[in-house]
Amino acid sequence: MEPLGADTQVIHKDETFNGTFPFKPRYSKVAGFRMHYVDEGLSDRDEVILCLHGEPTWGYLFRHLIVALSSEYRIVVPDHMGFGKSEAPQGRTYWLQDHVDNLERFVLSLDLKRITLIMHDFGGPMGMGLAIRHPDRISRIISINTPLPFGQESLEARVAANARTSPWFQWIAKAEQDGTLEAVLGQLGFNILSTLKLNGFERNDLITETWLSAYGAPFASPADCAGAIGWAKGFVTGAHVFATPDESTAAAIRKLPALTIWGAADRTLSAEQFLPLFSEIFPNSPAYVLDGVGHYSLEDNPEQITAIVKGFLAGA
Repeated sequence: MEPLGADTQVIHKDETFNGTFPFKPRYSKVAGFRMHYVDEGLSDRDEVILCLHGEPTWGYLFRHLIVALSSEYRIVVPDHMGFGKSEAPQGRTYWLQDHVDNLERFVLSLDLKRITLIMHDFGGPMGMGLAIRHPDRISRIISINTPLPFGQESLEARVAANARTSPWFQWIAKAEQDGTLEAVLGQLGFNILSTLKLNGFERNDLITETWLSAYGAPFASPADCAGAIGWAKGFVTGAHVFATPDESTAAAIRKLPALTIWGAADRTLSAEQFLPLFSEIFPNSPAYVLDGVGHYSLEDNPEQITAIVKGFLAGA
């Protein structure tokens, strides 16, 4: 995957945010842009944990899991196109299916197999898109505050019902309608705190200059916000396409060990609407609902989530 080439992304490749993200930067251009990723832990293991972030975060969200799991597992954490330390190329679309295409190329280039997916926010639809294309490469499913679209009959109705009550989805729909969506999300470098708070985290003690810098630094200019704008715009315009499995793929994935964790205070993705989607696929799999934990649950309670994930991996 290396040499790295010119550093064209707004965050320098060696930035650690005061040591809170101390992992070696790696880069891939297999998807046609400069994708940053972390590859830590036991590289000789024939299984891998693949962590997929959502909006508007990046691999920084998984920093506690990387530390906790890398002594026993190989853990790979990519930054999607337009997020984190990855490039935000202009002139490309940022729809769900584009991200799945990019992820597929990345996974195949590294020949990742026996993958445990750990997915948050739009990482869920992305990871399920990968699983549907390559069920033979997936060994376990872990979803954290994320819907798992899988061709469920209730999917469209649940997405619509969630959008009617979620402050985030209400806002992006209104902003698209009045023409302010791109202008506001194009300033994420300045309004990252209000955006994260609208989506939901409960621990105000998290807010430090380092933390704000880690989440705001990827969005230094409107051009750098293409990923965040694209994900929001794709939802309100109906441009995202959820993958649907065929019968044999569905049967294979339904047999996998699976786990879901949900912050009960999530204001963006309702447990009431989306936990049943998980249960339709994995009716006998464990589901943990954490009180006092918001949408960014890996920030609000990384200790409990890490313990749950480690226990699941040890027993699955």
